[in-house]
Amino acid sequence: MVDGESEIDDKNFFFASDGKINPSKELDATLDALFNEKSLDDNSTACRFPARTAWLKEKLSIKNLPKVECKEYNKTLKRLSPKSATLVFPSAHINSPASMFGHTFLRINSSYKSKLLSYAVNYAADADQDKENGAIFALKGLFGGYFGRYSLLPYYEKLKEYRDTEQRDIWEYNLNLNEQEVLKMVRHIWELNGTQSYYYFFTENCSYNMLWLIEIARPSVHLREYFHYEVIPLETVHASISENLVTDITYRPSKRTKLLKYEKLIDKDNLHFVLDIVENTKNLKKLIENKRISKQEKQYILEATTEFLEYSFSKNDMKKSEYIALFHILSQQRALLGKGIKLDFLKPDDPANSHRAIKVSLSAGVREEQAIGFLDFRLAYHSLEDANYGFLRGTQIEFFDIGLSYTKEEVDLEKLTLISIVSLAQRSKLFDNFSWRTKYGWDREYLNEKSSFIATLGFGLSWGNEFAYTYVLLDPLVYISNKIHAGIGGSIGLVIDKYDFMNTNIQLTNRYYDSKDSQKIAKISQSFRISQNLQLKFKYDYIDKIVSKIKNKQQTYKAELNYYF
Repeated sequence: MVDGESEIDDKNFFFASDGKINPSKELDATLDALFNEKSLDDNSTACRFPARTAWLKEKLSIKNLPKVECKEYNKTLKRLSPKSATLVFPSAHINSPASMFGHTFLRINSSYKSKLLSYAVNYAADADQDKENGAIFALKGLFGGYFGRYSLLPYYEKLKEYRDTEQRDIWEYNLNLNEQEVLKMVRHIWELNGTQSYYYFFTENCSYNMLWLIEIARPSVHLREYFHYEVIPLETVHASISENLVTDITYRPSKRTKLLKYEKLIDKDNLHFVLDIVENTKNLKKLIENKRISKQEKQYILEATTEFLEYSFSKNDMKKSEYIALFHILSQQRALLGKGIKLDFLKPDDPANSHRAIKVSLSAGVREEQAIGFLDFRLAYHSLEDANYGFLRGTQIEFFDIGLSYTKEEVDLEKLTLISIVSLAQRSKLFDNFSWRTKYGWDREYLNEKSSFIATLGFGLSWGNEFAYTYVLLDPLVYISNKIHAGIGGSIGLVIDKYDFMNTNIQLTNRYYDSKDSQKIAKISQSFRISQNLQLKFKYDYIDKIVSKIKNKQQTYKAELNYYF
Protein backbone atom coordinates (compact mmCIF):
# COMPACT_ATOMS: atom_id res chain seq x y z
CA MET A 1 0.00 0.00 0.00
CA VAL A 2 1.34 3.45 -0.98
CA ASP A 3 -0.15 6.61 0.59
CA GLY A 4 -3.23 4.71 1.70
CA GLU A 5 -3.93 3.16 -1.71
CA SER A 6 -3.35 -0.50 -2.50
CA GLU A 7 -1.32 -1.42 -5.58
CA ILE A 8 -3.58 -4.41 -6.21
CA ASP A 9 -6.07 -3.53 -8.97
CA ASP A 10 -8.35 -6.56 -8.67
CA LYS A 11 -11.73 -5.86 -7.01
CA ASN A 12 -11.91 -9.47 -5.79
CA PHE A 13 -8.98 -8.78 -3.48
CA PHE A 14 -11.06 -6.41 -1.35
CA PHE A 15 -14.13 -6.80 0.86
CA ALA A 16 -15.17 -3.13 0.92
CA SER A 17 -16.33 -1.55 -2.34
CA ASP A 18 -13.71 1.18 -1.92
CA GLY A 19 -11.21 -1.06 -0.11
CA LYS A 20 -8.42 -0.22 -2.58
CA ILE A 21 -8.34 3.41 -1.43
CA ASN A 22 -9.94 3.18 2.03
CA PRO A 23 -7.90 0.94 4.36
CA SER A 24 -10.11 1.72 7.37
CA LYS A 25 -13.26 0.44 5.67
CA GLU A 26 -11.36 -2.55 4.30
CA LEU A 27 -10.20 -3.43 7.82
CA ASP A 28 -13.78 -3.32 9.16
CA ALA A 29 -15.08 -5.34 6.21
CA THR A 30 -12.34 -7.96 6.64
CA LEU A 31 -13.07 -8.38 10.35
CA ASP A 32 -16.76 -8.68 9.61
CA ALA A 33 -16.07 -11.40 7.01
CA LEU A 34 -13.77 -13.30 9.37
CA PHE A 35 -16.23 -13.32 12.30
CA ASN A 36 -19.19 -14.15 10.06
CA GLU A 37 -17.82 -16.88 7.84
CA LYS A 38 -20.35 -18.11 5.29
CA SER A 39 -18.23 -21.16 4.54
CA LEU A 40 -15.86 -23.15 6.73
CA ASP A 41 -13.86 -24.78 3.93
CA ASP A 42 -11.41 -23.55 1.26
CA ASN A 43 -13.85 -20.81 0.25
CA SER A 44 -13.80 -19.22 3.70
CA THR A 45 -12.22 -15.81 4.28
CA ALA A 46 -9.55 -17.27 6.58
CA CYS A 47 -8.52 -19.84 3.95
CA ARG A 48 -8.46 -17.32 1.10
CA PHE A 49 -6.55 -14.71 3.12
CA PRO A 50 -4.23 -16.49 5.59
CA ALA A 51 -1.79 -13.54 5.74
CA ARG A 52 -4.50 -11.07 6.73
CA THR A 53 -5.93 -13.52 9.24
CA ALA A 54 -2.56 -14.19 10.89
CA TRP A 55 -1.70 -10.47 11.04
CA LEU A 56 -5.05 -9.51 12.59
CA LYS A 57 -4.81 -12.32 15.14
CA GLU A 58 -1.38 -11.04 16.17
CA LYS A 59 -2.15 -7.31 16.23
CA LEU A 60 -5.63 -7.53 17.81
CA SER A 61 -5.06 -10.65 19.94
CA ILE A 62 -8.06 -12.37 18.31
CA LYS A 63 -8.63 -15.89 19.58
CA ASN A 64 -12.27 -16.74 18.88
CA LEU A 65 -12.55 -16.86 15.10
CA PRO A 66 -14.67 -19.65 13.58
CA LYS A 67 -12.71 -22.83 12.93
CA VAL A 68 -12.15 -23.51 9.24
CA GLU A 69 -10.52 -26.33 7.27
CA CYS A 70 -8.12 -25.11 4.57
CA LYS A 71 -7.30 -28.28 2.66
CA GLU A 72 -5.86 -26.65 -0.48
CA TYR A 73 -3.79 -24.11 1.42
CA ASN A 74 -2.39 -26.74 3.77
CA LYS A 75 -1.67 -29.02 0.81
CA THR A 76 0.28 -26.26 -0.93
CA LEU A 77 2.09 -25.35 2.28
CA LYS A 78 3.16 -28.95 2.74
CA ARG A 79 4.38 -29.14 -0.86
CA LEU A 80 6.40 -25.94 -0.51
CA SER A 81 7.74 -26.79 2.95
CA PRO A 82 9.14 -23.23 3.23
CA LYS A 83 12.39 -22.90 5.17
CA SER A 84 14.30 -20.01 3.59
CA ALA A 85 14.28 -17.74 0.53
CA THR A 86 16.63 -16.78 -2.30
CA LEU A 87 16.57 -13.79 -4.63
CA VAL A 88 17.35 -15.12 -8.12
CA PHE A 89 18.81 -12.91 -10.85
CA PRO A 90 18.90 -14.32 -14.40
CA SER A 91 21.35 -12.06 -16.21
CA ALA A 92 20.60 -10.27 -19.47
CA HIS A 93 19.51 -12.10 -22.62
CA ILE A 94 21.85 -10.74 -25.28
CA ASN A 95 19.40 -10.75 -28.20
CA SER A 96 16.18 -9.83 -26.40
CA PRO A 97 15.49 -6.09 -25.78
CA ALA A 98 12.79 -6.93 -23.22
CA SER A 99 15.27 -9.01 -21.21
CA MET A 100 18.46 -6.96 -21.43
CA PHE A 101 17.85 -5.49 -17.97
CA GLY A 102 17.85 -9.00 -16.53
CA HIS A 103 15.09 -10.28 -14.26
CA THR A 104 14.51 -11.17 -10.61
CA PHE A 105 12.26 -13.67 -8.89
CA LEU A 106 12.19 -15.46 -5.54
CA ARG A 107 12.88 -19.09 -4.73
CA ILE A 108 11.16 -20.57 -1.70
CA ASN A 109 13.66 -23.10 -0.39
CA SER A 110 12.15 -26.26 1.02
CA SER A 111 13.41 -28.93 3.38
CA TYR A 112 14.52 -30.98 0.35
CA LYS A 113 18.26 -31.26 -0.12
CA SER A 114 18.12 -30.36 -3.80
CA LYS A 115 17.25 -26.72 -4.53
CA LEU A 116 15.88 -27.84 -7.90
CA LEU A 117 12.85 -29.26 -6.07
CA SER A 118 12.08 -25.89 -4.46
CA TYR A 119 9.49 -23.54 -5.94
CA ALA A 120 9.96 -20.23 -7.73
CA VAL A 121 7.69 -17.22 -7.25
CA ASN A 122 7.56 -15.12 -10.40
CA TYR A 123 5.70 -11.97 -11.47
CA ALA A 124 5.39 -11.04 -15.14
CA ALA A 125 3.18 -9.31 -17.68
CA ASP A 126 0.35 -11.53 -18.85
CA ALA A 127 1.48 -11.45 -22.48
CA ASP A 128 3.18 -13.73 -24.97
CA GLN A 129 6.25 -11.84 -26.23
CA ASP A 130 6.73 -14.38 -29.02
CA LYS A 131 3.31 -13.63 -30.52
CA GLU A 132 3.13 -9.87 -29.96
CA ASN A 133 4.87 -7.21 -32.00
CA GLY A 134 8.00 -6.12 -30.10
CA ALA A 135 7.25 -2.39 -30.38
CA ILE A 136 3.65 -2.86 -29.25
CA PHE A 137 4.77 -5.03 -26.34
CA ALA A 138 7.24 -2.35 -25.19
CA LEU A 139 4.68 0.46 -25.57
CA LYS A 140 1.92 -1.37 -23.71
CA GLY A 141 4.40 -2.42 -21.02
CA LEU A 142 5.42 1.19 -20.45
CA PHE A 143 1.87 2.44 -19.91
CA GLY A 144 0.21 -0.40 -18.03
CA GLY A 145 -1.33 -2.13 -21.02
CA TYR A 146 -1.01 -5.56 -19.40
CA PHE A 147 -2.01 -7.16 -16.16
CA GLY A 148 0.79 -8.67 -14.13
CA ARG A 149 0.32 -12.13 -12.68
CA TYR A 150 2.10 -14.22 -10.08
CA SER A 151 3.07 -17.79 -10.83
CA LEU A 152 4.40 -20.58 -8.63
CA LEU A 153 6.46 -23.16 -10.50
CA PRO A 154 9.10 -25.77 -9.68
CA TYR A 155 12.51 -24.13 -9.72
CA TYR A 156 13.89 -26.56 -12.29
CA GLU A 157 11.28 -25.29 -14.78
CA LYS A 158 12.42 -21.68 -14.33
CA LEU A 159 16.04 -22.80 -14.77
CA LYS A 160 15.08 -24.53 -17.98
CA GLU A 161 13.42 -21.33 -19.21
CA TYR A 162 16.12 -18.83 -18.32
CA ARG A 163 19.39 -20.77 -18.15
CA ASP A 164 18.81 -23.23 -20.99
CA THR A 165 16.33 -21.75 -23.46
CA GLU A 166 17.28 -18.07 -23.09
CA GLN A 167 21.04 -18.65 -22.53
CA ARG A 168 21.10 -16.58 -19.31
CA ASP A 169 23.51 -17.21 -16.45
CA ILE A 170 21.77 -17.49 -13.08
CA TRP A 171 22.87 -15.75 -9.88
CA GLU A 172 21.28 -16.85 -6.62
CA TYR A 173 21.45 -14.46 -3.64
CA ASN A 174 20.47 -16.35 -0.50
CA LEU A 175 18.54 -14.18 1.98
CA ASN A 176 18.84 -14.36 5.75
CA LEU A 177 15.07 -14.62 6.27
CA ASN A 178 14.12 -17.14 8.93
CA GLU A 179 11.44 -19.81 8.62
CA GLN A 180 8.68 -17.71 10.22
CA GLU A 181 9.46 -14.74 7.97
CA VAL A 182 9.32 -16.93 4.88
CA LEU A 183 6.00 -18.33 6.08
CA LYS A 184 4.62 -14.76 6.17
CA MET A 185 5.74 -14.36 2.58
CA VAL A 186 4.12 -17.62 1.49
CA ARG A 187 0.83 -16.67 3.15
CA HIS A 188 0.71 -13.46 1.12
CA ILE A 189 1.68 -15.23 -2.09
CA TRP A 190 -1.31 -17.51 -1.55
CA GLU A 191 -3.58 -14.48 -1.21
CA LEU A 192 -2.28 -13.01 -4.45
CA ASN A 193 -3.02 -16.19 -6.43
CA GLY A 194 -5.34 -15.26 -9.32
CA THR A 195 -5.36 -11.51 -8.57
CA GLN A 196 -4.58 -8.87 -11.18
CA SER A 197 -2.49 -5.70 -11.03
CA TYR A 198 -1.44 -3.43 -13.86
CA TYR A 199 2.10 -4.16 -15.02
CA TYR A 200 4.45 -1.24 -15.73
CA PHE A 201 7.78 -1.98 -17.36
CA PHE A 202 9.76 0.57 -15.33
CA THR A 203 7.92 0.73 -12.00
CA GLU A 204 5.46 -1.95 -10.91
CA ASN A 205 7.36 -4.73 -12.63
CA CYS A 206 8.75 -8.17 -11.72
CA SER A 207 11.45 -6.83 -9.41
CA TYR A 208 9.27 -4.30 -7.62
CA ASN A 209 6.80 -6.99 -6.61
CA MET A 210 9.60 -9.16 -5.26
CA LEU A 211 10.57 -6.25 -3.00
CA TRP A 212 7.02 -6.19 -1.64
CA LEU A 213 7.22 -9.88 -0.75
CA ILE A 214 10.54 -9.45 1.07
CA GLU A 215 9.17 -6.47 3.01
CA ILE A 216 6.12 -8.50 4.02
CA ALA A 217 8.45 -11.21 5.32
CA ARG A 218 10.53 -8.65 7.23
CA PRO A 219 8.71 -5.29 7.67
CA SER A 220 11.80 -3.68 9.23
CA VAL A 221 13.54 -3.47 5.81
CA HIS A 222 12.64 -0.67 3.41
CA LEU A 223 13.63 -1.90 -0.02
CA ARG A 224 11.06 0.07 -2.02
CA GLU A 225 12.38 3.35 -0.62
CA TYR A 226 15.49 2.88 -2.76
CA PHE A 227 13.40 3.41 -5.92
CA HIS A 228 11.43 6.38 -7.20
CA TYR A 229 11.31 6.52 -11.00
CA GLU A 230 12.38 3.07 -12.16
CA VAL A 231 12.98 -0.38 -10.68
CA ILE A 232 15.77 -2.19 -12.51
CA PRO A 233 16.27 -5.87 -11.60
CA LEU A 234 19.97 -5.60 -10.80
CA GLU A 235 19.29 -2.54 -8.64
CA THR A 236 17.02 -4.65 -6.41
CA VAL A 237 20.02 -6.91 -5.76
CA HIS A 238 22.05 -3.84 -4.76
CA ALA A 239 19.23 -2.75 -2.43
CA SER A 240 19.01 -6.19 -0.81
CA ILE A 241 22.74 -6.14 -0.12
CA SER A 242 22.49 -2.60 1.30
CA GLU A 243 19.79 -3.84 3.69
CA ASN A 244 22.11 -6.67 4.82
CA LEU A 245 19.74 -9.36 3.54
CA VAL A 246 22.19 -11.37 1.42
CA THR A 247 24.25 -14.11 3.09
CA ASP A 248 25.96 -16.00 0.24
CA ILE A 249 25.87 -16.29 -3.54
CA THR A 250 25.60 -19.19 -5.97
CA TYR A 251 26.34 -19.09 -9.71
CA ARG A 252 24.74 -21.39 -12.30
CA PRO A 253 26.20 -21.17 -15.83
CA SER A 254 23.84 -21.18 -18.81
CA LYS A 255 23.85 -23.66 -21.69
CA ARG A 256 25.62 -21.03 -23.78
CA THR A 257 28.34 -20.57 -21.13
CA LYS A 258 28.86 -24.33 -20.91
CA LEU A 259 29.11 -24.74 -24.67
CA LEU A 260 31.59 -21.87 -24.98
CA LYS A 261 33.68 -23.60 -22.31
CA TYR A 262 33.66 -26.82 -24.35
CA GLU A 263 34.74 -24.82 -27.42
CA LYS A 264 37.92 -23.93 -25.55
CA LEU A 265 38.56 -27.51 -24.41
CA ILE A 266 37.89 -29.30 -27.70
CA ASP A 267 40.45 -29.18 -30.50
CA LYS A 268 39.29 -26.86 -33.29
CA ASP A 269 39.66 -29.66 -35.83
CA ASN A 270 37.18 -31.80 -33.86
CA LEU A 271 34.53 -29.20 -32.97
CA HIS A 272 32.58 -30.01 -36.12
CA PHE A 273 31.53 -33.33 -34.56
CA VAL A 274 29.23 -31.48 -32.13
CA LEU A 275 27.18 -30.07 -34.99
CA ASP A 276 27.57 -33.07 -37.30
CA ILE A 277 26.25 -35.61 -34.79
CA VAL A 278 23.14 -33.56 -34.02
CA GLU A 279 22.61 -33.19 -37.76
CA ASN A 280 23.13 -36.90 -38.52
CA THR A 281 23.68 -39.72 -35.99
CA LYS A 282 25.86 -41.59 -38.51
CA ASN A 283 28.64 -39.15 -37.62
CA LEU A 284 28.67 -40.55 -34.07
CA LYS A 285 30.24 -43.77 -35.34
CA LYS A 286 32.98 -41.77 -37.10
CA LEU A 287 33.83 -40.10 -33.79
CA ILE A 288 33.90 -43.33 -31.75
CA GLU A 289 36.05 -45.17 -34.32
CA ASN A 290 38.52 -42.31 -34.76
CA LYS A 291 41.69 -43.53 -33.03
CA ARG A 292 43.48 -40.19 -33.38
CA ILE A 293 41.07 -38.56 -30.92
CA SER A 294 41.87 -39.21 -27.25
CA LYS A 295 39.36 -40.70 -24.83
CA GLN A 296 39.12 -37.44 -22.87
CA GLU A 297 38.54 -35.49 -26.09
CA LYS A 298 35.72 -37.87 -27.06
CA GLN A 299 34.18 -37.41 -23.61
CA TYR A 300 34.20 -33.64 -24.05
CA ILE A 301 32.74 -33.91 -27.56
CA LEU A 302 29.89 -36.17 -26.43
CA GLU A 303 29.14 -33.97 -23.43
CA ALA A 304 29.13 -30.86 -25.62
CA THR A 305 26.93 -32.62 -28.18
CA THR A 306 24.42 -33.49 -25.47
CA GLU A 307 24.36 -29.88 -24.28
CA PHE A 308 23.96 -28.63 -27.85
CA LEU A 309 21.19 -31.17 -28.46
CA GLU A 310 19.26 -29.88 -25.44
CA TYR A 311 19.86 -26.31 -26.57
CA SER A 312 18.58 -27.11 -30.09
CA PHE A 313 15.48 -28.81 -28.72
CA SER A 314 14.72 -25.84 -26.45
CA LYS A 315 14.76 -23.62 -29.55
CA ASN A 316 12.29 -25.95 -31.32
CA ASP A 317 14.87 -26.94 -33.93
CA MET A 318 13.83 -30.60 -33.77
CA LYS A 319 10.92 -32.86 -32.90
CA LYS A 320 10.63 -34.29 -29.40
CA SER A 321 10.88 -37.87 -30.69
CA GLU A 322 14.15 -37.06 -32.49
CA TYR A 323 15.53 -35.38 -29.38
CA ILE A 324 14.69 -38.29 -27.07
CA ALA A 325 16.15 -40.88 -29.43
CA LEU A 326 19.45 -39.04 -29.93
CA PHE A 327 19.71 -38.11 -26.25
CA HIS A 328 19.42 -41.79 -25.34
CA ILE A 329 22.15 -42.79 -27.83
CA LEU A 330 24.52 -40.02 -26.68
CA SER A 331 24.01 -40.90 -23.02
CA GLN A 332 24.82 -44.54 -23.72
CA GLN A 333 27.97 -43.74 -25.67
CA ARG A 334 29.17 -41.27 -23.06
CA ALA A 335 28.62 -43.83 -20.27
CA LEU A 336 30.73 -46.39 -22.14
CA LEU A 337 33.70 -44.00 -22.03
CA GLY A 338 33.69 -44.00 -18.23
CA LYS A 339 34.29 -41.20 -15.73
CA GLY A 340 35.99 -38.08 -17.05
CA ILE A 341 37.21 -34.71 -15.80
CA LYS A 342 34.41 -32.56 -14.38
CA LEU A 343 33.94 -29.26 -16.17
CA ASP A 344 35.39 -26.47 -14.05
CA PHE A 345 33.80 -23.02 -14.25
CA LEU A 346 35.50 -19.96 -12.85
CA LYS A 347 32.81 -17.77 -11.32
CA PRO A 348 32.57 -14.59 -13.42
CA ASP A 349 32.37 -11.11 -11.93
CA ASP A 350 29.42 -10.83 -9.55
CA PRO A 351 26.76 -8.47 -11.02
CA ALA A 352 26.13 -7.21 -7.48
CA ASN A 353 29.57 -5.55 -7.61
CA SER A 354 28.90 -3.75 -10.91
CA HIS A 355 28.22 -0.04 -11.20
CA ARG A 356 24.80 1.39 -10.33
CA ALA A 357 22.25 2.44 -12.97
CA ILE A 358 22.08 6.26 -12.73
CA LYS A 359 25.12 8.15 -13.99
CA VAL A 360 26.32 11.75 -13.68
CA SER A 361 29.32 12.84 -15.76
CA LEU A 362 31.50 15.94 -15.59
CA SER A 363 33.99 16.54 -18.40
CA ALA A 364 36.47 19.17 -19.49
CA GLY A 365 38.31 19.39 -22.79
CA VAL A 366 39.12 21.19 -26.00
CA ARG A 367 37.10 21.48 -29.20
CA GLU A 368 38.52 23.36 -32.15
CA GLU A 369 41.21 24.94 -29.92
CA GLN A 370 38.55 26.27 -27.54
CA ALA A 371 38.04 25.16 -23.94
CA ILE A 372 34.74 23.35 -23.44
CA GLY A 373 32.98 21.64 -20.55
CA PHE A 374 30.33 18.94 -20.48
CA LEU A 375 27.66 17.88 -17.99
CA ASP A 376 25.74 14.63 -18.56
CA PHE A 377 22.96 12.80 -16.74
CA ARG A 378 21.74 9.29 -17.58
CA LEU A 379 18.72 7.70 -15.92
CA ALA A 380 19.71 4.13 -16.90
CA TYR A 381 21.66 1.87 -17.29
CA HIS A 382 24.88 0.78 -19.04
CA SER A 383 26.94 1.55 -22.16
CA LEU A 384 29.84 -0.13 -23.94
CA GLU A 385 32.15 2.60 -22.62
CA ASP A 386 31.16 1.96 -19.00
CA ALA A 387 33.12 -0.55 -16.94
CA ASN A 388 31.99 -3.99 -18.08
CA TYR A 389 32.48 -5.53 -14.63
CA GLY A 390 29.46 -7.76 -13.87
CA PHE A 391 27.61 -6.95 -17.09
CA LEU A 392 26.97 -9.14 -20.11
CA ARG A 393 29.70 -8.53 -22.64
CA GLY A 394 28.77 -6.54 -25.74
CA THR A 395 25.49 -5.14 -24.42
CA GLN A 396 24.32 -1.57 -24.00
CA ILE A 397 20.96 -0.22 -22.95
CA GLU A 398 20.49 3.48 -22.18
CA PHE A 399 17.35 5.43 -21.37
CA PHE A 400 17.12 9.21 -21.12
CA ASP A 401 20.75 10.21 -21.46
CA ILE A 402 21.04 14.01 -21.65
CA GLY A 403 24.31 15.87 -22.24
CA LEU A 404 25.06 19.61 -22.25
CA SER A 405 28.18 21.44 -23.39
CA TYR A 406 29.21 24.91 -22.27
CA THR A 407 31.76 27.47 -23.38
CA LYS A 408 32.22 31.15 -22.57
CA GLU A 409 29.75 32.00 -25.31
CA GLU A 410 26.90 29.48 -24.89
CA VAL A 411 25.34 26.38 -23.42
CA ASP A 412 24.33 23.80 -26.02
CA LEU A 413 22.57 20.45 -26.18
CA GLU A 414 25.06 17.73 -27.07
CA LYS A 415 22.64 14.82 -26.88
CA LEU A 416 19.29 13.67 -25.60
CA THR A 417 19.11 9.91 -26.07
CA LEU A 418 15.63 8.57 -25.49
CA ILE A 419 16.74 4.98 -25.97
CA SER A 420 19.90 3.30 -27.23
CA ILE A 421 20.30 -0.48 -27.35
CA VAL A 422 23.35 -2.39 -28.58
CA SER A 423 23.70 -6.16 -28.74
CA LEU A 424 27.09 -7.36 -29.98
CA ALA A 425 26.85 -11.15 -29.67
CA GLN A 426 30.18 -12.70 -30.59
CA ARG A 427 29.96 -15.52 -33.12
CA SER A 428 31.65 -18.86 -32.56
CA LYS A 429 31.74 -22.37 -33.99
CA LEU A 430 28.56 -23.31 -32.15
CA PHE A 431 26.74 -19.95 -32.12
CA ASP A 432 26.06 -17.97 -35.29
CA ASN A 433 24.57 -14.93 -33.53
CA PHE A 434 23.96 -11.67 -35.34
CA SER A 435 24.56 -8.25 -33.79
CA TRP A 436 22.33 -5.20 -33.90
CA ARG A 437 21.80 -1.76 -32.43
CA THR A 438 19.17 0.95 -32.42
CA LYS A 439 19.01 4.55 -31.25
CA TYR A 440 16.33 7.25 -30.99
CA GLY A 441 17.02 10.76 -29.77
CA TRP A 442 19.07 13.87 -30.52
CA ASP A 443 22.83 14.09 -31.11
CA ARG A 444 25.43 16.29 -32.84
CA GLU A 445 26.67 13.71 -35.31
CA TYR A 446 24.85 15.07 -38.35
CA LEU A 447 26.64 17.35 -40.82
CA ASN A 448 25.36 20.60 -39.32
CA GLU A 449 26.38 22.31 -36.08
CA LYS A 450 23.21 21.76 -34.04
CA SER A 451 21.68 18.70 -32.41
CA SER A 452 19.30 16.82 -34.68
CA PHE A 453 16.87 13.98 -34.09
CA ILE A 454 18.10 10.57 -35.23
CA ALA A 455 16.35 7.23 -35.66
CA THR A 456 18.46 4.24 -36.66
CA LEU A 457 18.36 0.45 -36.63
CA GLY A 458 21.45 -1.44 -37.73
CA PHE A 459 22.65 -5.02 -38.06
CA GLY A 460 25.97 -6.78 -38.33
CA LEU A 461 28.38 -9.37 -36.95
CA SER A 462 30.82 -9.60 -34.05
CA TRP A 463 33.76 -11.87 -33.22
CA GLY A 464 35.96 -12.02 -30.17
CA ASN A 465 38.25 -13.82 -27.75
CA GLU A 466 39.17 -13.39 -24.09
CA PHE A 467 41.23 -10.28 -24.84
CA ALA A 468 38.86 -8.24 -27.04
CA TYR A 469 36.04 -8.32 -29.56
CA THR A 470 35.45 -6.60 -32.86
CA TYR A 471 32.32 -5.85 -34.86
CA VAL A 472 31.04 -4.60 -38.20
CA LEU A 473 27.63 -2.93 -38.47
CA LEU A 474 25.52 -1.42 -41.20
CA ASP A 475 23.18 1.31 -39.94
CA PRO A 476 20.34 2.75 -42.07
CA LEU A 477 19.41 6.06 -40.43
CA VAL A 478 17.14 9.08 -40.61
CA TYR A 479 17.98 12.58 -39.34
CA ILE A 480 15.42 15.33 -38.89
CA SER A 481 17.06 18.75 -39.20
CA ASN A 482 14.75 21.30 -40.83
CA LYS A 483 13.80 18.44 -43.15
CA ILE A 484 14.25 14.68 -43.24
CA HIS A 485 17.65 13.36 -44.33
CA ALA A 486 18.13 9.64 -44.97
CA GLY A 487 21.47 7.88 -44.99
CA ILE A 488 23.38 4.73 -44.32
CA GLY A 489 26.47 4.18 -42.20
CA GLY A 490 29.05 1.45 -42.03
CA SER A 491 31.03 0.97 -38.81
CA ILE A 492 33.90 -1.16 -37.64
CA GLY A 493 34.75 -1.29 -33.97
CA LEU A 494 37.12 -2.81 -31.45
CA VAL A 495 36.56 -3.21 -27.70
CA ILE A 496 39.47 -4.34 -25.52
CA ASP A 497 38.06 -5.53 -22.21
CA LYS A 498 40.44 -8.19 -20.94
CA TYR A 499 41.08 -6.44 -17.64
CA ASP A 500 38.42 -5.46 -15.09
CA PHE A 501 40.02 -2.12 -14.28
CA MET A 502 40.05 -0.71 -17.83
CA ASN A 503 38.49 -0.95 -21.28
CA THR A 504 39.30 0.56 -24.66
CA ASN A 505 36.69 1.44 -27.32
CA ILE A 506 37.50 2.31 -30.92
CA GLN A 507 34.88 2.87 -33.64
CA LEU A 508 35.32 4.17 -37.19
CA THR A 509 32.25 5.09 -39.25
CA ASN A 510 31.59 6.16 -42.82
CA ARG A 511 28.17 7.64 -43.63
CA TYR A 512 26.53 8.42 -46.95
CA TYR A 513 23.47 10.69 -47.16
CA ASP A 514 20.76 11.15 -49.76
CA SER A 515 22.18 14.65 -50.34
CA LYS A 516 25.26 12.90 -51.84
CA ASP A 517 27.35 14.15 -48.92
CA SER A 518 29.63 11.71 -47.10
CA GLN A 519 30.92 11.86 -43.55
CA LYS A 520 33.64 10.25 -41.46
CA ILE A 521 33.23 9.76 -37.70
CA ALA A 522 35.84 8.36 -35.30
CA LYS A 523 35.47 7.69 -31.59
CA ILE A 524 38.25 6.52 -29.29
CA SER A 525 37.94 6.19 -25.52
CA GLN A 526 40.09 4.80 -22.75
CA SER A 527 38.30 4.14 -19.45
CA PHE A 528 39.58 3.24 -15.99
CA ARG A 529 37.41 1.75 -13.23
CA ILE A 530 38.56 3.57 -10.10
CA SER A 531 35.98 1.94 -7.83
CA GLN A 532 32.60 0.24 -8.16
CA ASN A 533 30.81 3.51 -8.89
CA LEU A 534 33.56 5.81 -10.10
CA GLN A 535 35.16 5.85 -13.56
CA LEU A 536 37.76 8.03 -15.26
CA LYS A 537 37.60 8.27 -19.05
CA PHE A 538 39.71 9.94 -21.73
CA LYS A 539 38.01 10.42 -25.07
CA TYR A 540 38.74 11.64 -28.59
CA ASP A 541 35.98 12.37 -31.14
CA TYR A 542 36.44 13.23 -34.80
CA ILE A 543 33.53 14.17 -37.05
CA ASP A 544 33.15 15.78 -40.47
CA LYS A 545 30.91 18.86 -40.48
CA ILE A 546 29.66 21.10 -43.30
CA VAL A 547 29.48 24.78 -42.33
CA SER A 548 28.55 27.32 -45.00
CA LYS A 549 28.97 24.57 -47.60
CA ILE A 550 32.56 24.03 -46.49
CA LYS A 551 33.59 20.69 -44.97
CA ASN A 552 35.31 21.06 -41.61
CA LYS A 553 37.02 18.52 -39.40
CA GLN A 554 35.72 18.89 -35.85
CA GLN A 555 37.88 17.30 -33.15
CA THR A 556 37.14 17.04 -29.43
CA TYR A 557 39.51 15.95 -26.68
CA LYS A 558 38.15 15.52 -23.17
CA ALA A 559 38.69 13.99 -19.76
CA GLU A 560 35.56 12.70 -18.07
CA LEU A 561 34.66 11.63 -14.54
CA ASN A 562 31.63 9.36 -14.16
CA TYR A 563 29.79 8.76 -10.90
CA TYR A 564 27.11 6.04 -10.64
CA PHE A 565 24.42 5.83 -7.98
